[in-house]
Amino acid sequence: MRYTRAKVEFQPRLRNAGEPVRRRYRILSGILLVLVLGVVSLAIAMSHNTPCGPTPPPTAGATAMKAIVHHCYGSADVIRYEDVPKPAPADDEILVKVHAASVNPLDWHYLEGTPYMLRLDAGLGAPADPRLGVDFSGTVEAVGKKVTRYKPGDEVFGGKFGALADYVTVREDRAIAPKPTNATHQQAAAIAIAAITALQGLRDKGHIHPGQQVLINGASGGVGTFGVQLAKSFGATVTGVCSTKNIELVRALGADRVVDYTQEDITRGTQRYDLILDNVATHSLFDYRRIMNPDAVYVLIGSSDHGHWFGWLWKPLQAWVISPFTSQKFGMIFADLRQEDLATLASLMESGKLTPVIDRTYELKDAADALRYLEKGHARGKVVVTID
Repeated sequence: MRYTRAKVEFQPRLRNAGEPVRRRYRILSGILLVLVLGVVSLAIAMSHNTPCGPTPPPTAGATAMKAIVHHCYGSADVIRYEDVPKPAPADDEILVKVHAASVNPLDWHYLEGTPYMLRLDAGLGAPADPRLGVDFSGTVEAVGKKVTRYKPGDEVFGGKFGALADYVTVREDRAIAPKPTNATHQQAAAIAIAAITALQGLRDKGHIHPGQQVLINGASGGVGTFGVQLAKSFGATVTGVCSTKNIELVRALGADRVVDYTQEDITRGTQRYDLILDNVATHSLFDYRRIMNPDAVYVLIGSSDHGHWFGWLWKPLQAWVISPFTSQKFGMIFADLRQEDLATLASLMESGKLTPVIDRTYELKDAADALRYLEKGHARGKVVVTID
């Protein structure tokens, strides 16, 4: 009887001992379910495209100007040439009458809202700011009362979101500088994003120095044409990779050797490089390793994968996996539009060491066509929009 009672008393304790485990399991399952639902909801919100609605009515009493806008995400077909309110400069801002602007891959990323992660900044469903464009060149029309370095009539260039318009306002301490004296507005408008990307990729990320063997892959594009010239100005020996029709252009920019990618796979050659500036990501990092010296640096500027989600992360992920196991360095560059770098580029232009290559020019009302042409990926140098 004593044994029977002991057994009866022990059973409830066994059953109760499992209850905290089951409770923790239910709590963790609930947390996981909430996280999954949150991620799914965010993914749906990020990928949702709000239909294009009518043009908003003009602001009462506001002075109007022409600008390129998009009220929804999509192809260049959603672009509109419309009246928008003319901005007024704040105390620390400069109002610039834009004479020319240029288009960049960044513009159609904002136009399409891709990759979708971009929409966390640009706006979910529809763009928070419908304006487009960054690179500009123009004349100062007015300045805020705290501005000391510029006055009306000064010719300036730089980068500011919304540059595809008659006017743009820029803070005095941001990406604006005096226009090179020997450059047209069309040439100056071609500089900001592409040239600064090439400069920072070679100098800051690639640590370029004289005597190096430098490879510029995608040498005939916007960043590439600046990259060839800048690498030469640093005293490097430059190899440019491009298509057959662009060989003479790249050679004229100063490249010591030009490789036609339709005839030769650069990663199968015997030449070794100290620095690779890759604008088109046509090969895997494992392929590039074969032509890199032991302490060489690879800098990724663009990617051939323009997927809506995470395809653009594939090359950076490769770099993260490879880097701990090799003395070679792999990285990616996102340009930071800095005033001092604009001044450096202006000085190089004035000395004759840097000349923008302009493929085509369009009027502001035809900016949609400029973006369509750029998106095809065959532009030689820069595509410029004139606003005079």
